[in-house]
Amino acid sequence: MTQVTQSATKTINENYVDTVSHRPGSVILYPGPADMLYRVVSGLIRIHTMDDDGNGLTLRYVKPGEYFGEEALSGTERAYFAEAVTDSTVDVINPALMTSEDNLMVTGHLVRTLERAYESIFRLVGKRLRARIAAELLELKDTALATELESGETMIYATHDELAAAVGSVRETVTKVVGELSRDGVISAGYGKITLRDEAALAEIAAG
Repeated sequence: MTQVTQSATKTINENYVDTVSHRPGSVILYPGPADMLYRVVSGLIRIHTMDDDGNGLTLRYVKPGEYFGEEALSGTERAYFAEAVTDSTVDVINPALMTSEDNLMVTGHLVRTLERAYESIFRLVGKRLRARIAAELLELKDTALATELESGETMIYATHDELAAAVGSVRETVTKVVGELSRDGVISAGYGKITLRDEAALAEIAAG
C-alpha cells in the first residue's frame, strides 16, 4: 500500500475515496510502487525530484481539483516525491473502483497536465531566467501560497530556494534576478515573500 506520513489524520482503507490531511512539509509520496490516485481538495502539493548532484527540481504544483499519482493508472513506478506546501487535504482514490465518468475526468486532467508540461519545458529551454521567474510568480499567484493585500496587490510566500527549484536554477542566481525585478519596481521582496507590484509588466517579462 502507498506510504502515507504520520501527519495524515486518516488512514487509507478499501473505500473508493478516503480524505487525508497533511501539514506543510509533509512528504505524502515517495518514489516507488504506485497503487493509489490522489486528488487535492484544498491546499497545494509540490511534485519534485532531485538531480544526480542532490539539487531539488520542482516538476509541478498540484492545485485543488487536480490529481497526482497518475502512475497508479498504468501500474508504473513513481519517480518523484509529493510534498504538502501548505495545510492540505487530499482524496485518496482506488483506481480499481473508478467509474467511466471518473476515468473521463482524470483523462481531461492528464491532457491539461501534459499541456502545462510542454509549457514548462519550453520555458526551461527557450526562455531566459528573468522570464522564467516572472512566469513562475504569475503561476503561483493562483495558488494557496498567494494572499491579496489591502492594496489589492498579491503577496506570494516563496523563498529564493523554492523559486530556484521551480525554474531550474540556483538560489544565488535567482536572488540576483529578484533584486533586478525589485529595482525595476515590478515586485518587492522580503524574507520568504514576494509582492507583485506590477502584474502587467511581469506578464510582459514572462512573455519575452
